[in-house]
Amino acid sequence: MKIFLTGLPGSGKSTVLIKTIELLKERNLKIGGVVTPEIRKEGKRIGFSVKDVFTGKEGILASVDQKIGPRVGKYRIDLKEFERIALSALDFALKNCDIICVDELGRMEFFSSKFKEKVLEILNSDKQLIACLHRNFIDEFKKYGKLIEVTLENKEKLPQEIIKYFK
Repeated sequence: MKIFLTGLPGSGKSTVLIKTIELLKERNLKIGGVVTPEIRKEGKRIGFSVKDVFTGKEGILASVDQKIGPRVGKYRIDLKEFERIALSALDFALKNCDIICVDELGRMEFFSSKFKEKVLEILNSDKQLIACLHRNFIDEFKKYGKLIEVTLENKEKLPQEIIKYFK
């Protein structure tokens, strides 16, 4: 099963993903992949980190302080650092884990062609996947699995519903 969480910015996609991962780990399933939590300073978002779900290794995905790299809004992407963490995490998950999670399949992440290739490898494998999907990429990816829209109304109950799809 491959599940894509989509929804408006701030709807809770990443929160639903994190809670779902926690519930799946409680079932003794081996979860790998990456999450991209916000980096905040004095209450303001200044960037995003990239974190390996299995090992906890962490790096910078994008930051307002980054001087070089592709720009998305006020952030510049550290492709080298992103790929260092994300590609090794996804390789490990593909080989060793029951379920792969990815937060997020979006513009920042797809500046890395290597990352996009790895995601396509996962999508074409028999591995189970749960990923947050930016709304601009729905048409490209919906054919690979089930699309679930996260809303402010359903975000609390979704993790319990989603885990039913995974063995």
